[in-house]
Amino acid sequence: MTEPAPEPEPAADARVPEPEPAPAADARVPEFWRALGLPGLADVHVHFLPPRLLRRVWAYFDAAGPLVGTEWPIRYRWSDAERVAYLHRLGVRAFSALAYPHRPGMAADLNRWTLEFARSTPGCLPSATFFPEPDAPAYVEAALAGGARLFKVHVQVGGFPPTDPALDQVWGMLSDAGVPVVVHAGHAPVGTSHTGPEQFAALLARHPRLPAVVAHLGAPDYRAFLDLAEAYERVRLDTTMAFTPFFDQFVPFPADELPRLRELGLAGKVLLGSDFPNIPYPYADQLTGLARLDLGDDWLRAVCWGSAATLFDLH
Repeated sequence: MTEPAPEPEPAADARVPEPEPAPAADARVPEFWRALGLPGLADVHVHFLPPRLLRRVWAYFDAAGPLVGTEWPIRYRWSDAERVAYLHRLGVRAFSALAYPHRPGMAADLNRWTLEFARSTPGCLPSATFFPEPDAPAYVEAALAGGARLFKVHVQVGGFPPTDPALDQVWGMLSDAGVPVVVHAGHAPVGTSHTGPEQFAALLARHPRLPAVVAHLGAPDYRAFLDLAEAYERVRLDTTMAFTPFFDQFVPFPADELPRLRELGLAGKVLLGSDFPNIPYPYADQLTGLARLDLGDDWLRAVCWGSAATLFDLH
């Protein structure tokens, strides 16, 4: 039975107090983007979920569930209003509200919640999701008509191959609409039979115009996903968790691939992602990790704002 999605919480405003403890390093985030001459940051990999579902997700991380595989203390375990206000204080001018189902019968309700959340939340990109089920084309069409500008699919959590025939029409719809979809296609943190570059390459062979954003740079198969981003015009990558001390201890990015990452970033194919709030370290770690790559200010400007600004027509 489908669980009804709770009503969205009120949008935050500047009067919401900063929760404690806030990581001290985060206070310097505005200094980072101002030094680059940017108007702020655009983060394509942020999660907002109906409260009951979010509590369950956090409980799964707390228990280091099978698809997590390690201790993962949630850093920003705050209310929606507090988290929105915090993103605004950091200077994140555009962010997603990525939700994803883990079973049939959830996606349509999630879409209603995330789209309403975006309507009431300044800076939030209207986001939606889907699952391989008979009514997926209908609710994806409804989400597009409702203004969805970004979708999220998590084949690891959902437990399905991206080439599932039930999704063929949906991938075609997104290709025709030119609306990007963030796909957790890589094996990290725990691989399954449905993750990995081979599965994703098979999907792109069927839908070469799919505007996909590969989460986590495709970790740990960075090289193969860089190949796909080079081969397919509309394939991009997001930086989510990559180059942070937490992630590097498990799946470090190969240093010899940094030149290719730089070229892809300058070409508009690498976007900032963070996984906020479901991260076990300060938000600033993501930006510090990118800056330490020493790929140049132009690269940072493209990754942290410019490429997303072009993709989503941000002003």
